[in-house]
Amino acid sequence: MTPPLVFNGPVEMGLRSLILLLEAFPYGLDLQRLVVLDYLLVHSGDIANGPRSLHPPSPLRAGEVAIRRGLVEHGLHLYGCRGLIARQLDAEGIRYVAEEGAAALLDALSSNYVTGLRERAEWVIEKFGPLTDEEVETVLSETIGRWRTEFAVIEGEEATL
Repeated sequence: MTPPLVFNGPVEMGLRSLILLLEAFPYGLDLQRLVVLDYLLVHSGDIANGPRSLHPPSPLRAGEVAIRRGLVEHGLHLYGCRGLIARQLDAEGIRYVAEEGAAALLDALSSNYVTGLRERAEWVIEKFGPLTDEEVETVLSETIGRWRTEFAVIEGEEATL
């Protein structure tokens, strides 16, 4: 039997999305923006002048963005079924928004991890919320590109040792 995903499973991914949506409230976020902002939320240290990352650096994190979409969708569905996240259809497509009970749930959670997520979500929404999708994608591409380059240098150095 496969053990349940604790990290990056539906519960955690939904919680992170809920935190981002609550910080963005009353504005909604589409799925792609949530995927990118979630990456920036946990890897905030990859951004110049960003707060320390909550998740440790990993050589596989550049690939995280590619698989993150389905994980975020599962989390949104889980929290949506509990009445904490709603889908709204507008002229631009489907957006997700935090529902009324979201703040009460998050206020009841007091772990260091949740506190760190909330602090970083405030930073992420303040810094990237006003940007266009293209501008956010550029920041993400530059960050991942810079990180891949740094990893390639380290990997090449290890190969010559």
